[in-house]
Amino acid sequence: MKVQDHRLFPAAMTIAGSDSGGGAGIQADLRTFTFFRVFGCSAITALTSQNPLCVAGIEPVRASAVELQIRTVRKELEISAIKTGMLFSRPIIMAVARALTGFRGELVVDPVMISTSGKRLMQDSAVAAIRKHILPLATWITPNLPEAEAISGMKIRNAEDCKRAAEYCAGCWNCSVIIKGGHSDDPENAADLVYHQGEFRLFRSKRFPVRKNSDHGTGCTFSAALTALLAKGVPWDLAILRAKALISASLAESVKLSDSRLYAMFPPETPLEKYEKMISCGKA
Repeated sequence: MKVQDHRLFPAAMTIAGSDSGGGAGIQADLRTFTFFRVFGCSAITALTSQNPLCVAGIEPVRASAVELQIRTVRKELEISAIKTGMLFSRPIIMAVARALTGFRGELVVDPVMISTSGKRLMQDSAVAAIRKHILPLATWITPNLPEAEAISGMKIRNAEDCKRAAEYCAGCWNCSVIIKGGHSDDPENAADLVYHQGEFRLFRSKRFPVRKNSDHGTGCTFSAALTALLAKGVPWDLAILRAKALISASLAESVKLSDSRLYAMFPPETPLEKYEKMISCGKA
């Protein structure tokens, strides 16, 4: 019989939209928290009608309801780390900022703007609001290349542009920055640029063949993995390594979900250590 453990179990929260197709958003975040043995809580910001191929509709949750979800969870549970994903509108962003007042744990902001299928997941007016009210609260931000351009106001054409954007964001919002490289033109490698405490690191892995739409939800899953690992107290560099390994493993071991050969990422059966060995980390 297992001996009862009275230490606090690590808990994390995701504030994001619901993906009815299960590949991204709240569903991917909670699946990822569970994979890393972290208790998952959530505040849903929007209901989306979607599958891995398209987003058919978005129904935002009332801002007051979003705020109440967060406050109610925080009232009784010791949340070590929080991740934000799809926030959609300025009123929702303002509500999230109010509800996070006084939070002292790790806040990972994934500035979700456009779905894999090309649907806008954030209103135009929300970009300025997230810059003003959410990013200043962040300890980590995890944009992809297009999102990094949007929040920094810079065009990213090469590695030096990427470093300038990362350094600008870190200085502007006093946080650490990971610019995810999945959208880069490099056909062989996916390289994530990290700027932390004044130093650049580059985490590089080979690209795995992407089965039909199996890359849906990679950004959500990466930031959720980082959040879960930070909630457990894992050092930041090891947390990034393991989060990136999870993406590689989930793509390599994606599961088939339909007769039309539609695939999805899924937590792997193979231990992550195998995939961690495939990732190089060095100064950028």
